[in-house]
Amino acid sequence: MKYFLLLCITHLYLFADANIFVYHRFGDSKHQSTNTTLKELNKEFKYLKDNGYKVVPMTSIVQKLKKKEEIPDKWVAFNIDDSYKSFYENGLPLFKKYNYPFTLFIYVKATEDKYGDFMSWKQIKEASKYGEIALHSYGHNHLTHLSNEAIYSDTKKSYDIFVSELGFKPKGYVYPYGEYDKRVKDVISKFDFDYIANQSVGNINLKSDVLDLNRIALVGKVNLKLKLKYKTLDAIWIHPKEYPKNGILKRINVKINPEIKNAKLYISGFGWKDIKVKNGIIDIKLNKKLKLVRNRVAISTDYYKISSKLLIK
Repeated sequence: MKYFLLLCITHLYLFADANIFVYHRFGDSKHQSTNTTLKELNKEFKYLKDNGYKVVPMTSIVQKLKKKEEIPDKWVAFNIDDSYKSFYENGLPLFKKYNYPFTLFIYVKATEDKYGDFMSWKQIKEASKYGEIALHSYGHNHLTHLSNEAIYSDTKKSYDIFVSELGFKPKGYVYPYGEYDKRVKDVISKFDFDYIANQSVGNINLKSDVLDLNRIALVGKVNLKLKLKYKTLDAIWIHPKEYPKNGILKRINVKINPEIKNAKLYISGFGWKDIKVKNGIIDIKLNKKLKLVRNRVAISTDYYKISSKLLIK
């Protein structure tokens, strides 16, 4: 009986899954907070190659999800946000060396206005020979602070310029700063994107929403073996769903697998704490004054299997 229960729990926990990793700058020592050195990038690429991982385009993962087909456990996709020039000058040669595909998300205004630190349309077209090109908004604004009309206008403007310059429609979109809520998602979802990605810790499995794909950021020196351990905890968030109006988090209410009896709760600025689960329900009364503009609230079983919400003031 005990063995049977273990098999049941294993089935509920272990989906075949893929990981999406996101980079920003490459070999750019002036911006350490978003930079990956070429030595580090080569180390990460070599680890994947030596350990049997397959780097695939984002669209390959999306197609599996839409067809409800099992996603190979050792699939990895790479995203590059913002279209910094350092990707073209420093990162792209290494991607080409390993023959690793990627998706480059374009910050359109930076390219249109010829910001010095960003790729030109000519460079973006050249990069498109080796990877997919997608959209990262026009003005790179904090979308949760904009009206529905302003969000739609920004997206439409970036979309139209993208098509005019590149001659094809963007298949994907990622939120500036990884910031979004249901309202923002609803507006962006009005466009015909095949997928929308966030920047929440977790991976991709059969239950993943193509309009809310988890991505894990890689910056500086990382332990890629540990990053690859992150899994998405299947959870339904009842509360909170957005930043509380008075800034005080009063309740955590989440539905998870009823086989789970113990879990961990994380709140930005407060760290982790052990919590109990009753019949698959987490329902905790709190009185926490949120400390940050961007607050992460997460539920995990072991720090690696995780579901989280981003609460933005």
